[in-house]
Amino acid sequence: MAASALTAAAVFLLFHGGVLGFPAGQFTRDEPACGYKSCPATKPSMLNVHLVPHTHDDVGWLKTVDQYYYGDRNDIQHAGVQYILDSVVQQLQEDPARRFIYVETAFFYRWWKQQSAKTRQVVTNLVNEGRLEFINGGWCMSDEATTHYSAVIDQMTLGLRFLNDTFGACGRPRVAWHIDPFGHAREHASMFAQMGYDGFFFGRLDYQDKGRRMKDKDMEMLWRASESLAPPTADLFTGVLPNGYNPPEGFCWDQLCSDAPIRDDPDLEDYNVEEIVKKFLNAANEQATLYRTNHIIMTMGSDFQYENANLWYKNMDKLIRYVNAQQSKGSKVNVLYSTPSCYLQELHRANLTWSVKTDDFFPYADDAHDFWTGYFTSRPALKHYERLSNSLLQICNQLEVLGGSESRRGPHGEGDSDTLKRAMAVAQHHDAVSGTEKQHVANDYAKRLSIGAAHCQVLVSNALSKLSGSDAPRVYCENLNISMCPLTESSSKFSVTVYNPLSRSVSWSVRLPLNGTRYSVTDPSGREVDSQVVPVSQATRDIRKDRGYAVNELVFQVQAPPLGFSTYSVSLLNDHPPPASPNPGVPLYLQNKFLKVTFDPDTGLLSSLSNLETKQTVQLKQNFFWYNASVGNAESSQASGAYIFRPNSSTPVPVSLNAKTQTVQNSVVQEVWQQFGPWVSQVVRLYQDSRNLELEWTVGPIPVGDYVGKEVITRLDTNINSSGLFYTDSNGREVLERRRDFRPTWVLKQTEPIAGNYYPFNSRIYIKDKEQQLTVVTDRSQGGSSIQDGSLEIMLHRRLLMDDYRGVGEPLSEPGEYAKGLVVRGRLLLALTPPAAAADTHRPLAEELVLQPLLSLQAEDMHPNAVLEFSGLQAALPPAVHLLTVSQWDRDSVLLRLEHQFEAKESQTHSQPVTVNLQKLFSTLEVVGVSEMSLAANQWKDEMTRMDWKGNTGEKPLKRGTGDPSVWEVTLNPMEIRTFLLRMRHR
Repeated sequence: MAASALTAAAVFLLFHGGVLGFPAGQFTRDEPACGYKSCPATKPSMLNVHLVPHTHDDVGWLKTVDQYYYGDRNDIQHAGVQYILDSVVQQLQEDPARRFIYVETAFFYRWWKQQSAKTRQVVTNLVNEGRLEFINGGWCMSDEATTHYSAVIDQMTLGLRFLNDTFGACGRPRVAWHIDPFGHAREHASMFAQMGYDGFFFGRLDYQDKGRRMKDKDMEMLWRASESLAPPTADLFTGVLPNGYNPPEGFCWDQLCSDAPIRDDPDLEDYNVEEIVKKFLNAANEQATLYRTNHIIMTMGSDFQYENANLWYKNMDKLIRYVNAQQSKGSKVNVLYSTPSCYLQELHRANLTWSVKTDDFFPYADDAHDFWTGYFTSRPALKHYERLSNSLLQICNQLEVLGGSESRRGPHGEGDSDTLKRAMAVAQHHDAVSGTEKQHVANDYAKRLSIGAAHCQVLVSNALSKLSGSDAPRVYCENLNISMCPLTESSSKFSVTVYNPLSRSVSWSVRLPLNGTRYSVTDPSGREVDSQVVPVSQATRDIRKDRGYAVNELVFQVQAPPLGFSTYSVSLLNDHPPPASPNPGVPLYLQNKFLKVTFDPDTGLLSSLSNLETKQTVQLKQNFFWYNASVGNAESSQASGAYIFRPNSSTPVPVSLNAKTQTVQNSVVQEVWQQFGPWVSQVVRLYQDSRNLELEWTVGPIPVGDYVGKEVITRLDTNINSSGLFYTDSNGREVLERRRDFRPTWVLKQTEPIAGNYYPFNSRIYIKDKEQQLTVVTDRSQGGSSIQDGSLEIMLHRRLLMDDYRGVGEPLSEPGEYAKGLVVRGRLLLALTPPAAAADTHRPLAEELVLQPLLSLQAEDMHPNAVLEFSGLQAALPPAVHLLTVSQWDRDSVLLRLEHQFEAKESQTHSQPVTVNLQKLFSTLEVVGVSEMSLAANQWKDEMTRMDWKGNTGEKPLKRGTGDPSVWEVTLNPMEIRTFLLRMRHR
């Protein structure tokens, strides 16, 4: 069937007819009696108390994910997830009134694989009856501060797809459930809304915010989570749970608890039914005063509870029976087993008008001096490794599609993307990339990413062999940031293939360690490329020690086509003198045709930055400082730790007032090497054709021989009149305005002037006035602030000597090499622009750091007929469009996400609707079927219905196209992500 001849019916059948291998009932219009249909009856004239049996199972924290599943290392923490699921399933069969919710698909997936057919059938029946209900449903419960939206969408898709494949419609969660993350991001709420969730419940919010909400009975609200997407697209009903995620005080009946059981035999000593009933009625009525309807929710469970579910259910059965028995005596309290979905349904039936929230829930504090803002930066090396792993995973996914089946089993062995998908999904957990886990668990997360990367590298090699026609072995050098690559260090001739995962061409700077002094570099067409050799800095030699021996680096610019690769040839030229040694002393300035940066001749520090295109200059002084980490004082015993940032002074200590400088300048790059002391250095770098200034910082090992923990920042002080405002992105997407010492929804009593003004940023932070905007783009998630007008500070690294008493039980003091402390290196990119044009610069810049080109090297000569340049797209996509996902779904279908990456009023040029033709997208693949899905790809878009909360305008579902050419035309509005399942065939 010709693609142009596809009718709407044919498109429908291609997907709904089972061709794609979906299990029966996965996307059906008629659901069994699960979900809302299975909710128990309530009593309108009474206070209905919804008991929600649940367990909170961290996908790694004090123990690794494997140790938690098996119940290993109980000397650290008693927890065994497999036993929880065993016990709960057994107890649910005892009484049809009992309910249970489960959240972390990563654990359930493992457990399900080990079950017999009989047990699987029992569980399926429980799910179909709505008695075992999946909530949230992602692979993990992700962190909200330090995660990038693309990785969050991937991990949610992974978990939700498994539930769909296994249980069909009854396995689809209706409620998002983030009971433990330490603050809540607006972008997460937007994503949950676009995934089809009806509501969102969480446990943690700032103690002052919670106090105000309790007083005003505003514990539940409508969260309008986007300023660009028309309501109700990103609207999400949101509720604050009354007790975090724990049961009310005195009603914990797990084997880990010490509360008294219900002793209901009057012939025995310590009969306590009346006492328990009275206490529960008091708790219920007190909680009811904080909420607006005659329904309240109680979370009956906590961390890793229900290993012996009989304890919980036996006591809850009694509680329900004895409390409800009081109704005959005039009590107006009705207790029932329930789920968050059933509770949400009752709130919806109440038909109230809810308050609207438009900001986020950062930063989070649980007391006056206890701000959970340290984890925005904790474990910065792991945060960067996770970011690089995300980039590799997207490349792996793309090449699996472009390379076809040979990419999985090809000349370089068997490769797969699944191993890295699962490792990346685990890494999104709120005690993983957040940096709030024990050291041995952090090591395990990194190990999983490394194993996944190795699997993907095989797949990438196979795909590139298929697409290029060259089977020569490929090498991936993962330590180029410290000038280590055995192949380039020892070879006189090699090739470099640069794969670009973006949907537009990129120019990228390549730096390769080697020992020669002059090289010839040619592009795919054989043209000579300007290249220069520079010496390896002493700071880099100190970091790598004896793990590499290159004395120089080859620097050159590469161009790579959209969703494709370019191959460059590098050959050693003999008999050339060594590169010039760096010039000591402070240079007056560095300059290319776009930027000029000046230095203070007395201090060696930056002094100004100029945009030569717009004729703007900003005073810019940059230096490194550290906050003295509190170990507690008379005001509060709170210490800085993995979670908490608490400096003991508002004035940071400079590492040095001066920098020793050396300068390297050539036709490709200009660099100033700054040494601030034995443990802090930086390279100020300006490439020839760059519109941004690069600051490559190196911090560590942080010295603690003085018994002082240190929180290291870099601060940029300017003359920009920022008026107390600064701006941070939310999970890499929309930007939120921050005002110093201010919260939009309550009157803040500021008790920590530094930590209380810190916010997470995932890709960029900036300050501006009417004329100028200074944007800093980062290569990992970090914490930052503007403590003074015209100033930006970014926390880079932390090394602490105390635990902060939030459960991790050890100081954040990463050992690094030889247990002397971790050395971390990273990059900040600075852009100076007029505010109206800033987004046009910093959004593509941030995109390039999130999805970096991948370098692969070959030592053997290329096949004479090898393809040296390839693009998977027919043409570059418009600048506003980002190709967010290209991933193999099954043998004949591909998951595609297209994203408009600009906000509604952000860019005069790009904040407009954009249309893309799906059939004109790929160069080697033909699209012969298309159907639109929810953001998480677990529902058909036109079947996705959500609860409409009063105040909404009502959602109009997108309809599947017809047989005319418009079926292939996809229009994207600002900040819109559209998800498609494409039926493909190779041309």
